[in-house]
Amino acid sequence: MTSLPAPTWASLSRAHEERADSLTARHRARKAARERHAVDDFLYDYYGTRPSVLRRWHPGVGISLEPGPNGPAQQRQWRWYATDADGVVSFDAAAFLADRADSVHFIHRLLSSIASRPAFTGCFGLHEWAMVYRQREHRHPLPLRLGQESTDAVVEAHQIRCTHFDAFRFFTPDAVSLNRLQPTRASQVGLDQPGCLHAAMDCHKWATKLGPAVPGDLALDCFELARDIRLLDMQASPYDLSSYGHQAVAIETPEGKAEYVARQREFSQRAGHLRARLIDVCAALLAGE
Repeated sequence: MTSLPAPTWASLSRAHEERADSLTARHRARKAARERHAVDDFLYDYYGTRPSVLRRWHPGVGISLEPGPNGPAQQRQWRWYATDADGVVSFDAAAFLADRADSVHFIHRLLSSIASRPAFTGCFGLHEWAMVYRQREHRHPLPLRLGQESTDAVVEAHQIRCTHFDAFRFFTPDAVSLNRLQPTRASQVGLDQPGCLHAAMDCHKWATKLGPAVPGDLALDCFELARDIRLLDMQASPYDLSSYGHQAVAIETPEGKAEYVARQREFSQRAGHLRARLIDVCAALLAGE
Protein backbone atom coordinates (compact mmCIF):
# COMPACT_ATOMS: atom_id res chain seq x y z
CA MET A 1 0.00 0.00 0.00
CA THR A 2 1.40 3.36 -1.08
CA SER A 3 0.42 6.26 1.16
CA LEU A 4 -0.12 9.79 -0.20
CA PRO A 5 0.20 12.83 2.08
CA ALA A 6 -2.72 15.25 2.07
CA PRO A 7 -1.08 18.00 -0.06
CA THR A 8 -0.27 15.44 -2.76
CA TRP A 9 -3.69 13.83 -3.05
CA ALA A 10 -5.48 17.18 -2.69
CA SER A 11 -3.51 18.52 -5.67
CA LEU A 12 -4.25 15.40 -7.72
CA SER A 13 -7.93 15.64 -6.87
CA ARG A 14 -8.18 19.31 -7.89
CA ALA A 15 -6.38 18.68 -11.18
CA HIS A 16 -8.68 15.76 -11.90
CA GLU A 17 -11.81 17.81 -11.25
CA GLU A 18 -10.58 20.60 -13.49
CA ARG A 19 -9.79 18.19 -16.31
CA ALA A 20 -13.14 16.40 -15.96
CA ASP A 21 -15.01 19.70 -15.96
CA SER A 22 -13.17 20.76 -19.10
CA LEU A 23 -13.99 17.49 -20.87
CA THR A 24 -17.71 17.72 -20.06
CA ALA A 25 -18.20 21.51 -20.27
CA ARG A 26 -19.91 21.59 -23.67
CA HIS A 27 -22.22 18.72 -22.78
CA ARG A 28 -23.25 20.35 -19.52
CA ALA A 29 -23.92 23.65 -21.28
CA ARG A 30 -26.05 21.93 -23.93
CA LYS A 31 -27.97 20.01 -21.30
CA ALA A 32 -28.73 23.21 -19.41
CA ALA A 33 -30.00 24.71 -22.68
CA ARG A 34 -31.89 21.48 -23.50
CA GLU A 35 -29.96 21.04 -26.72
CA ARG A 36 -29.06 17.71 -28.29
CA HIS A 37 -25.86 16.70 -30.10
CA ALA A 38 -25.84 13.63 -32.34
CA VAL A 39 -22.12 13.00 -31.87
CA ASP A 40 -21.32 13.79 -28.24
CA ASP A 41 -24.56 12.71 -26.58
CA PHE A 42 -23.69 9.08 -27.32
CA LEU A 43 -21.08 9.11 -24.56
CA TYR A 44 -23.68 10.14 -22.01
CA ASP A 45 -26.78 8.34 -23.28
CA TYR A 46 -25.35 4.99 -24.39
CA TYR A 47 -22.66 4.71 -21.71
CA GLY A 48 -24.70 6.36 -18.98
CA THR A 49 -21.85 8.74 -18.22
CA ARG A 50 -22.55 11.27 -15.46
CA PRO A 51 -20.24 14.30 -15.28
CA SER A 52 -20.61 14.42 -11.50
CA VAL A 53 -19.31 10.86 -11.21
CA LEU A 54 -16.59 11.38 -13.81
CA ARG A 55 -15.12 14.29 -11.84
CA ARG A 56 -14.69 12.21 -8.69
CA TRP A 57 -11.03 11.46 -8.22
CA HIS A 58 -10.12 7.96 -7.04
CA PRO A 59 -6.57 6.96 -6.10
CA GLY A 60 -7.11 3.37 -7.24
CA VAL A 61 -6.14 0.00 -5.84
CA GLY A 62 -3.22 0.01 -3.40
CA ILE A 63 -3.15 3.77 -2.70
CA SER A 64 -4.10 5.21 0.69
CA LEU A 65 -4.80 8.82 1.58
CA GLU A 66 -3.34 10.30 4.75
CA PRO A 67 -5.52 12.72 6.73
CA GLY A 68 -5.10 16.45 6.24
CA PRO A 69 -5.71 19.52 8.41
CA ASN A 70 -9.46 19.01 8.05
CA GLY A 71 -9.33 15.33 8.90
CA PRO A 72 -9.71 12.24 6.68
CA ALA A 73 -10.16 12.53 2.92
CA GLN A 74 -13.71 12.97 1.60
CA GLN A 75 -13.52 9.52 0.01
CA ARG A 76 -14.29 8.13 3.46
CA GLN A 77 -17.94 8.97 2.75
CA TRP A 78 -18.00 7.11 -0.56
CA ARG A 79 -18.96 3.53 -1.18
CA TRP A 80 -16.18 0.91 -1.06
CA TYR A 81 -13.78 2.99 1.03
CA ALA A 82 -12.49 2.24 4.50
CA THR A 83 -10.94 4.50 7.13
CA ASP A 84 -8.51 3.16 9.73
CA ALA A 85 -8.01 4.33 13.30
CA ASP A 86 -5.41 6.90 12.20
CA GLY A 87 -7.77 8.50 9.69
CA VAL A 88 -6.07 6.97 6.65
CA VAL A 89 -8.59 6.36 3.85
CA SER A 90 -8.18 3.67 1.21
CA PHE A 91 -10.19 1.82 -1.40
CA ASP A 92 -11.59 -1.39 0.09
CA ALA A 93 -10.81 -3.92 -2.62
CA ALA A 94 -12.26 -6.83 -0.64
CA ALA A 95 -15.61 -5.07 -0.19
CA PHE A 96 -15.74 -4.13 -3.88
CA LEU A 97 -14.91 -7.66 -4.95
CA ALA A 98 -17.57 -9.05 -2.62
CA ASP A 99 -20.15 -7.00 -4.54
CA ARG A 100 -18.71 -7.07 -8.06
CA ALA A 101 -16.65 -10.25 -8.43
CA ASP A 102 -18.57 -11.56 -11.43
CA SER A 103 -18.15 -8.27 -13.29
CA VAL A 104 -14.44 -8.08 -12.50
CA HIS A 105 -13.87 -11.64 -13.72
CA PHE A 106 -15.78 -10.94 -16.95
CA ILE A 107 -13.99 -7.65 -17.64
CA HIS A 108 -10.61 -9.26 -16.98
CA ARG A 109 -11.40 -12.17 -19.28
CA LEU A 110 -12.77 -9.97 -22.06
CA LEU A 111 -9.98 -7.39 -22.02
CA SER A 112 -7.29 -10.06 -21.83
CA SER A 113 -8.88 -11.84 -24.78
CA ILE A 114 -9.00 -8.66 -26.86
CA ALA A 115 -5.38 -7.86 -26.01
CA SER A 116 -4.27 -11.29 -27.20
CA ARG A 117 -5.53 -10.76 -30.77
CA PRO A 118 -4.13 -8.85 -33.74
CA ALA A 119 -6.06 -5.76 -34.80
CA PHE A 120 -8.36 -6.10 -37.80
CA THR A 121 -8.72 -2.82 -39.70
CA GLY A 122 -10.79 -3.80 -42.72
CA CYS A 123 -14.28 -2.95 -41.47
CA PHE A 124 -14.19 0.72 -42.63
CA GLY A 125 -16.87 1.75 -40.15
CA LEU A 126 -19.63 0.15 -42.20
CA HIS A 127 -21.57 -0.74 -39.04
CA GLU A 128 -23.04 2.79 -39.03
CA TRP A 129 -24.13 2.35 -42.63
CA ALA A 130 -25.76 -0.97 -41.77
CA MET A 131 -27.77 0.83 -39.08
CA VAL A 132 -29.58 2.91 -41.72
CA TYR A 133 -29.70 0.36 -44.55
CA ARG A 134 -33.06 0.40 -46.34
CA GLN A 135 -34.52 2.42 -43.47
CA ARG A 136 -36.48 5.62 -43.95
CA GLU A 137 -36.37 6.67 -40.28
CA HIS A 138 -32.96 7.02 -38.67
CA ARG A 139 -31.54 7.25 -35.17
CA HIS A 140 -30.12 10.75 -35.64
CA PRO A 141 -31.94 13.86 -36.94
CA LEU A 142 -29.27 14.46 -39.57
CA PRO A 143 -29.50 14.05 -43.35
CA LEU A 144 -27.67 11.25 -45.12
CA ARG A 145 -24.94 12.90 -47.17
CA LEU A 146 -25.45 10.49 -50.13
CA GLY A 147 -29.20 10.04 -49.77
CA GLN A 148 -30.92 6.75 -48.94
CA GLU A 149 -30.52 4.93 -52.26
CA SER A 150 -26.82 5.72 -52.65
CA THR A 151 -26.23 4.86 -48.98
CA ASP A 152 -27.86 1.47 -49.53
CA ALA A 153 -25.68 0.98 -52.62
CA VAL A 154 -22.51 1.53 -50.55
CA VAL A 155 -23.61 -1.16 -48.11
CA GLU A 156 -24.36 -3.58 -50.94
CA ALA A 157 -20.99 -2.89 -52.61
CA HIS A 158 -19.00 -3.92 -49.53
CA GLN A 159 -18.62 -6.96 -47.36
CA ILE A 160 -19.76 -6.13 -43.82
CA ARG A 161 -17.45 -7.62 -41.20
CA CYS A 162 -18.60 -6.25 -37.85
CA THR A 163 -17.35 -8.24 -34.84
CA HIS A 164 -18.89 -6.16 -32.05
CA PHE A 165 -22.28 -7.27 -30.75
CA ASP A 166 -23.26 -3.88 -29.35
CA ALA A 167 -22.87 -2.39 -32.82
CA PHE A 168 -24.36 -5.36 -34.66
CA ARG A 169 -27.54 -5.36 -32.56
CA PHE A 170 -28.48 -1.98 -34.06
CA PHE A 171 -28.29 -3.20 -37.68
CA THR A 172 -31.52 -2.83 -39.59
CA PRO A 173 -33.35 -6.11 -40.23
CA ASP A 174 -32.29 -6.10 -43.89
CA ALA A 175 -28.63 -5.59 -42.96
CA VAL A 176 -28.31 -8.41 -40.41
CA SER A 177 -27.85 -11.16 -42.98
CA LEU A 178 -25.23 -9.10 -44.84
CA ASN A 179 -22.78 -9.28 -41.94
CA ARG A 180 -20.10 -11.93 -42.37
CA LEU A 181 -20.39 -12.77 -38.67
CA GLN A 182 -23.42 -12.97 -36.40
CA PRO A 183 -22.09 -11.70 -33.03
CA THR A 184 -24.01 -12.45 -29.85
CA ARG A 185 -23.47 -11.45 -26.24
CA ALA A 186 -22.30 -14.99 -25.56
CA SER A 187 -19.66 -14.78 -28.30
CA GLN A 188 -18.33 -11.36 -27.25
CA VAL A 189 -15.20 -12.66 -25.50
CA GLY A 190 -14.36 -14.75 -28.53
CA LEU A 191 -14.98 -12.05 -31.15
CA ASP A 192 -14.06 -8.60 -29.83
CA GLN A 193 -10.75 -7.46 -31.30
CA PRO A 194 -8.44 -4.46 -30.73
CA GLY A 195 -8.98 -2.82 -34.12
CA CYS A 196 -12.70 -2.31 -33.45
CA LEU A 197 -13.62 1.30 -32.67
CA HIS A 198 -16.42 0.21 -30.38
CA ALA A 199 -14.23 -2.21 -28.46
CA ALA A 200 -11.79 0.67 -27.95
CA MET A 201 -14.55 3.06 -26.86
CA ASP A 202 -15.69 0.41 -24.41
CA CYS A 203 -12.53 1.00 -22.37
CA HIS A 204 -14.59 3.86 -20.93
CA LYS A 205 -17.44 1.48 -20.12
CA TRP A 206 -15.18 -0.99 -18.34
CA ALA A 207 -13.38 1.77 -16.44
CA THR A 208 -16.78 3.02 -15.27
CA LYS A 209 -17.85 -0.45 -14.16
CA LEU A 210 -14.61 -0.91 -12.22
CA GLY A 211 -15.43 2.38 -10.51
CA PRO A 212 -13.18 3.44 -7.61
CA ALA A 213 -10.70 0.68 -8.38
CA VAL A 214 -9.56 2.71 -11.40
CA PRO A 215 -7.16 5.65 -10.82
CA GLY A 216 -8.61 9.00 -11.83
CA ASP A 217 -6.16 9.68 -14.63
CA LEU A 218 -6.91 6.32 -16.25
CA ALA A 219 -10.67 6.90 -16.01
CA LEU A 220 -10.37 10.26 -17.78
CA ASP A 221 -7.95 8.90 -20.38
CA CYS A 222 -10.54 6.22 -21.24
CA PHE A 223 -13.31 8.81 -21.48
CA GLU A 224 -11.21 11.10 -23.66
CA LEU A 225 -10.36 8.22 -25.97
CA ALA A 226 -14.05 7.34 -26.31
CA ARG A 227 -14.83 10.97 -27.12
CA ASP A 228 -12.16 11.11 -29.84
CA ILE A 229 -13.22 7.80 -31.35
CA ARG A 230 -16.88 8.78 -31.38
CA LEU A 231 -16.04 11.67 -33.68
CA LEU A 232 -14.39 9.36 -36.23
CA ASP A 233 -17.25 6.89 -35.84
CA MET A 234 -19.69 9.57 -36.97
CA GLN A 235 -17.41 11.22 -39.53
CA ALA A 236 -17.16 7.86 -41.28
CA SER A 237 -20.90 7.27 -41.01
CA PRO A 238 -23.44 8.06 -43.76
CA TYR A 239 -24.66 11.12 -41.83
CA ASP A 240 -23.88 14.67 -42.95
CA LEU A 241 -22.07 16.38 -40.06
CA SER A 242 -21.49 19.69 -41.84
CA SER A 243 -23.95 21.40 -39.48
CA TYR A 244 -21.49 20.60 -36.67
CA GLY A 245 -18.50 21.78 -38.68
CA HIS A 246 -17.08 18.27 -39.18
CA GLN A 247 -15.89 16.95 -42.52
CA ALA A 248 -16.81 13.46 -43.64
CA VAL A 249 -14.38 10.57 -43.84
CA ALA A 250 -15.79 9.23 -47.10
CA ILE A 251 -15.17 5.51 -46.62
CA GLU A 252 -16.87 4.80 -49.95
CA THR A 253 -13.70 6.16 -51.61
CA PRO A 254 -10.11 4.81 -51.54
CA GLU A 255 -8.90 8.04 -49.92
CA GLY A 256 -11.55 7.85 -47.21
CA LYS A 257 -10.74 4.22 -46.50
CA ALA A 258 -7.05 5.06 -46.13
CA GLU A 259 -7.79 7.90 -43.70
CA TYR A 260 -10.15 5.71 -41.69
CA VAL A 261 -7.63 2.89 -41.35
CA ALA A 262 -4.81 5.25 -40.34
CA ARG A 263 -6.88 6.82 -37.59
CA GLN A 264 -8.27 3.43 -36.58
CA ARG A 265 -4.75 2.09 -36.06
CA GLU A 266 -3.80 5.11 -33.96
CA PHE A 267 -6.85 4.63 -31.75
CA SER A 268 -6.12 0.92 -31.48
CA GLN A 269 -2.67 1.72 -30.10
CA ARG A 270 -4.05 4.23 -27.61
CA ALA A 271 -6.70 1.77 -26.50
CA GLY A 272 -4.11 -0.99 -26.16
CA HIS A 273 -2.19 0.98 -23.54
CA LEU A 274 -5.33 1.82 -21.59
CA ARG A 275 -6.66 -1.71 -21.88
CA ALA A 276 -3.39 -3.06 -20.42
CA ARG A 277 -3.79 -0.76 -17.42
CA LEU A 278 -7.39 -1.87 -16.92
CA ILE A 279 -6.25 -5.49 -17.04
CA ASP A 280 -3.74 -4.66 -14.30
CA VAL A 281 -6.54 -3.14 -12.20
CA CYS A 282 -8.56 -6.33 -12.57
CA ALA A 283 -5.55 -8.48 -11.72
CA ALA A 284 -4.87 -6.44 -8.58
CA LEU A 285 -8.48 -6.88 -7.48
CA LEU A 286 -8.55 -10.59 -8.20
CA ALA A 287 -5.23 -11.14 -6.42
CA GLY A 288 -7.13 -10.66 -3.17
CA GLU A 289 -9.48 -13.61 -3.74
